[in-house]
Amino acid sequence: MTNLRKRAFARSMALGTSTLAFCFAPAGAHAADKPVASGAEVARDTSAPAPLPAAEDPQTRGDGIAEGSDIVVTATKANVIAPVTASLKTTQPQSIISRSFIEDSLPATADFNQIALISPSVSNTGSANGIGLSESKAQIRGFQDGEYNVTYDGVPFGDTNDPTHHSNTFFPSNTVETEIIDRGPGNASQLGQATFGGNFNLFSRATRENAGAEFKGTYGSFDTYLLRGLVQTGAIDALGGTEMVFSGQHIHSNGARTYSPFNSNNVFGKIVIPVGPSARLTILGTYNENTFNQPDNDGVTLGQAALYGKYFSLNNDPNTQDYYGYNHTHKTTDFELVKFEAELAPHSVFENRAYTYSYDNETLSGNDVTIFGTAFPTATGQATAAQVAAAVTAANVVTISPAAVATKAVTGAGVPGYTKTNKYRVFGDIAKTRIDFGFGAITAGAWLEFSNTYRQQRDVNLVNMAPNYIEKAVTNPATGAVTPQNVKFDQKSETNHTEEFVELELRPIDGLTITPGYKHVDFQRRIDALYNQTTRYAQSQRNDYVADLPFATINYAITPGLSVYGQYAKGFLAPPLSVLYVANPSLSTVEPERSTNYQAGAVYHGQNLSIDADVYKIDFKNKFASVTSATPGVGVVYFNQGAVTYKGVEGQVTYALPRGFAVFANGSRNYAKTDNAGAPQQQVAKAPEWTAAGGLLYKSGPIRFSLIDKWVGHQWFIAPPGTTGTSYDSPVYQSKGYNTAIVSARYDIGPIRLGIEVTNLFDSTRVTSISQGKGVTDPVSKATVYPYDQYIFQVGRAFTGDITVTF
Repeated sequence: MTNLRKRAFARSMALGTSTLAFCFAPAGAHAADKPVASGAEVARDTSAPAPLPAAEDPQTRGDGIAEGSDIVVTATKANVIAPVTASLKTTQPQSIISRSFIEDSLPATADFNQIALISPSVSNTGSANGIGLSESKAQIRGFQDGEYNVTYDGVPFGDTNDPTHHSNTFFPSNTVETEIIDRGPGNASQLGQATFGGNFNLFSRATRENAGAEFKGTYGSFDTYLLRGLVQTGAIDALGGTEMVFSGQHIHSNGARTYSPFNSNNVFGKIVIPVGPSARLTILGTYNENTFNQPDNDGVTLGQAALYGKYFSLNNDPNTQDYYGYNHTHKTTDFELVKFEAELAPHSVFENRAYTYSYDNETLSGNDVTIFGTAFPTATGQATAAQVAAAVTAANVVTISPAAVATKAVTGAGVPGYTKTNKYRVFGDIAKTRIDFGFGAITAGAWLEFSNTYRQQRDVNLVNMAPNYIEKAVTNPATGAVTPQNVKFDQKSETNHTEEFVELELRPIDGLTITPGYKHVDFQRRIDALYNQTTRYAQSQRNDYVADLPFATINYAITPGLSVYGQYAKGFLAPPLSVLYVANPSLSTVEPERSTNYQAGAVYHGQNLSIDADVYKIDFKNKFASVTSATPGVGVVYFNQGAVTYKGVEGQVTYALPRGFAVFANGSRNYAKTDNAGAPQQQVAKAPEWTAAGGLLYKSGPIRFSLIDKWVGHQWFIAPPGTTGTSYDSPVYQSKGYNTAIVSARYDIGPIRLGIEVTNLFDSTRVTSISQGKGVTDPVSKATVYPYDQYIFQVGRAFTGDITVTF
């Protein structure tokens, strides 16, 4: 497709687009990164196809904020250097994070949660083995993973038992051009299972009009090295202007923790094919493989930390469950997308995205890695060796107990562990149509998705992989069938999910956009288990959920550089698959979680100053909870218990100084407290009370430099007594907060760029997460104590050097 035809198509596709988000298009930005903007901002449209890009010089390094996405913001001096910014057309709080920031200020191993951490109200736990070398979990305003969406090129993705995510398994940083954090549910066309907590929107690597290649190598702490290649074919005239980009990446590391090596391989490809003057077809695929040594339930006890250090994970003793040879995982994922977008008639556009993705986790793990090296406290001091041995024997243990299976008794010594499989395949399709009628536009569409999942766990003797018959004896109450005592569960499950939506965008006067919308949701979960989880006998059961969700947004441009916005939206989250792990689902009264969002903010873009701020309030109800019934045969029952109020203020600012320098800061004050009648209000667990970030940046000529520090404020690691979903005898842990600073420097010598990063510059090693272990009885005081709680600490200061060669 010629440049002239691209520009014409871009203009036709950009007419009347909805007002959600933007990036800017500075001079010299890569051609394929952006649509046309004639001196003014053109809105990103999540409901309509993105316009084809205009031609510019693709040989220059990209400085665009949202390269690869369909967002444009007029360039200013502040926006060009800002690590995060927001659009003048946005209708909710947002942070747009550029490829330039990802390349210049973060290690190449960074996952999408590490990239998002620069945003206000975002915190991060995990990464206990090093940045990108183990999974991390992000929180946004106190909402946990599974309570917000993550999308890739507009496609929501996540696990099928609940919509949680694996941060370093699907989309490593070589597959991500831009990341946009929407701190809100979006409008009706924003799709996903958990829209109320916000959206992490990832955009794939962009194709370029000119051919080129880039090769990167890095080496650093923990014997970590990365090799990456990226090739752009440029526009191929013989194929009608088709553009392609391909990337491959390999990572190896010994890891920050003991006996915890990590290996990863990724390949990525994307083809953009013009189809006549007014349509194009995009074909994308990526495959990822991770292999690592790590226990299934991760973290170090305080006893282990005292004996072996904060970064103890596994050992080399085959007589213990912590032996690295007994704890390893192999994960593979793939993601494929075919997107067709076209102008059907003047001011009328259509888009269809057909996709599939899969996840396969094959794990071998010790049953309980907290036993090894964990000291056992008593009311009068340290327990005796005999008391420790007795407590350990009672709580775990290393000798496989005898059990009867059918008529055969099995007894043997060994090391107890289990195998785990979790694999699923998801198929989906998203279709949208948009018609612009001058003073407004209407967008309508639908999302269809189906998933098929297989999960199992079986007890084994880790020494010889023989079955270990240690589970409780269970008989199916309907058939009388006896469950093998080495089987924890073996189940298949499915989800069927459909959403239909419509938006009416009204532009009654210049600068004012009002967009009401409506979305209808149907969601079904189904289990067909040979041995269901928890009950451990055959069950087939399902749950269906329905929701009708209204939306309304407004954006008003007071001046060309100043706008204000507001949002009202309802949110919905279906209960997880675990509500079907029960003997009698009809006794559970659990309903979907619901939210009502109210937000308002302002954005200002001056030549040297970029600033935005917002306030929000989210009323959240129907928190999921469960209880074990005292009635024989009833077992676990799920119900809704309590509500949470989320509210706060957020802001981000960048000021461009002379000679290529800039300073930036952002922060948030976040209130996330229970709101239960008759109970004291408590901050929910893993919800920091505030976040802050600040730093200095420099970009001029061949030099790039950044010093960035992110602070995460006070938070509860395990919710205090009385909080929804916790027991009154749970231990109480509160963090005073922690910070992580990263300094990065780069220097260009012709086509070669040399770089160095120092992560965690001030070598902070504070606790970032605590998961509650089992309670056991103190042999002296008879009180319940928790010596098996598992801690995750910040990884200390680490160094990485890299070299990038561009052709």
